[in-house]
Amino acid sequence: MTLLEAWREKAYQQEMSKEQDQAFWNDYFAREKSIYEQLLADPETVVSGTLPELAEKFGQSVEFMVGFSDGINDSLKTPNPIETMDETTVLSYDIDLEKLYYNMVACKASWLYELPAWDKLIPEERRKELYKEQKASGTIVKGKKIGRNDPCPCGSGKKYKYCCGR
Repeated sequence: MTLLEAWREKAYQQEMSKEQDQAFWNDYFAREKSIYEQLLADPETVVSGTLPELAEKFGQSVEFMVGFSDGINDSLKTPNPIETMDETTVLSYDIDLEKLYYNMVACKASWLYELPAWDKLIPEERRKELYKEQKASGTIVKGKKIGRNDPCPCGSGKKYKYCCGR
């Protein structure tokens, strides 16, 4: 079993009670926030290292860093090989700030996308645009309904009821 599979099995196990699950994720989110505060304080510096090195740098367990790496991977300029990583794999957190902000909004992680560090990194107007883009991406817009007496959209020239509406 890979490190990522072990993390996902633990994080999403079915045997946890609702209270245990909530406690697990509350702890995870608090530690995640701490790491993001450190990363966003100096976004120009690309943090890299093996899982044990990153765990030591951020004061976390290797297991937690596996989960964190899974979460941040979609927001990196170059994703890490998290599916096959082991404790000797060198990971790099070269963050695409706009993508990270967008993904935080997508995950409804207000404790992350409302961090004060964002004020210095992405202008407020751009953050609003990213927020709206993300929210609009989940909106389903239905096309205009075709009436039975309207011309058929296939282009036959017939009424819809006599053509594709049968």
